[in-house]
Amino acid sequence: MKGLISTLQNIFKIEDLRKRIIFTLGLIFIYRFGSYVVLPGIDPAALAQGEAPGGILNLINIFAGGAFARASIFALGIMPYISASIAVQLLGMAVPYFQKLQKEGESGQRKMNQITRYLTVVVTAFQAIGYNVFLRSTFSDAIVINNSLFLFSSVVILTTGTVFVMWLGEKITDKGIGNGISLLIMVGIVANLPGALMQEFTKRTTDAGGLVQLVIELAFLVLVVMATIALVQAVRKIPVQYAKRIVGSGARRMQMGGHRQYLPLKINAAGVMPIIFAQALMFLPSTIGTFVGFESSGFVRTFTDYTSFGYNMVYFLLVVAFTYFYTALVVNPQQISEDLKRNGGFIPGVKPGKRTAEYIDTILTRITLPGSVFLGIVAILPAFAQKFGISQQFALFYGGTSLLIMVGVVLDTLQQIESHLLMRHYDGLMKSGRIKGRASAGVSSI
Repeated sequence: MKGLISTLQNIFKIEDLRKRIIFTLGLIFIYRFGSYVVLPGIDPAALAQGEAPGGILNLINIFAGGAFARASIFALGIMPYISASIAVQLLGMAVPYFQKLQKEGESGQRKMNQITRYLTVVVTAFQAIGYNVFLRSTFSDAIVINNSLFLFSSVVILTTGTVFVMWLGEKITDKGIGNGISLLIMVGIVANLPGALMQEFTKRTTDAGGLVQLVIELAFLVLVVMATIALVQAVRKIPVQYAKRIVGSGARRMQMGGHRQYLPLKINAAGVMPIIFAQALMFLPSTIGTFVGFESSGFVRTFTDYTSFGYNMVYFLLVVAFTYFYTALVVNPQQISEDLKRNGGFIPGVKPGKRTAEYIDTILTRITLPGSVFLGIVAILPAFAQKFGISQQFALFYGGTSLLIMVGVVLDTLQQIESHLLMRHYDGLMKSGRIKGRASAGVSSI
């Protein structure tokens, strides 16, 4: 306890770090306050009597911190920006123009960021129209103004709200602590934790021996979090030797290189993206079945029961497949081989060039298998938690997108805080070892 208090004192002794933390907390407060401001033309009392969103809409509501169900001005949250970022990233792998921008360094990155912002506005406008249709079909009694006026005003306000949230995220990244966009997503997810925990506590206190079961559930949750941290940080280090070379002439000649470093390849280089892609596909059968009138068929019922064996088996296999697919997109062994050769580096015992690329690709394929299997297990853990009697809202924190995002963002933020401490010659946050975020542990994704 004394060490914790000392570390907190050291954190607030550093003026720059103190300002960054206070700035970040201030913008997070603005974001959470805005998530409770209801759209003009909506009756909050009538809205509260409606049915909570399910399926993929419930997932969006969790990421938005409940703002989606409250018809808030931030109802769409930051998800349109994430969708636009993913689209631009995929274009950078397929379209020559975007590939050229990626190679232009900082100026090219600024152009891609600007394109992402413009695309975010377009995506948000379309999603705002869809959200308007959802409100009119589900909460028609809550809309108290003319439909045409409500459509226009809500699309404008929702688009402006998402752009403002995007701006908040970028400001946190620039002047605060941590990755702003990821931090806002995590805040939205964590905002649901107290309510879910209280719901589980109430459920267990009404059963015989319920508190003992609640303690067991919390202990298991800690173990799952520890295992997820291991998944996020695990890397396979490949030794890289740099050749000696002489730089300069005469008295200024000096020897460079000749040292050994390591190329860290992440066990889970795809991050949380395979689960997001797999979840999107898993919602398609039920959505299509509802539109065409086959919602009562056995096939569609299987894909609407999130705890069924068939659903989770397909979900698991999709996560494994998408892990390999997305890893192939974000990690380019050929590019890594060229970068090593250009900088005078080589892997001992492996010829530079094509052989190096093949060697890296072989290792990446091998380590991706256990990483993808573990990721698939994390994805379906909430279903197992529900099978053991845990409430649906609390079970979501046992795995899936929510847990991976929370663990990754917390590690990244703590790593930045520790970097500030070490830079000022204070002790780090841990007695031994150093905290590694997603970016520091190899190739990372959005």
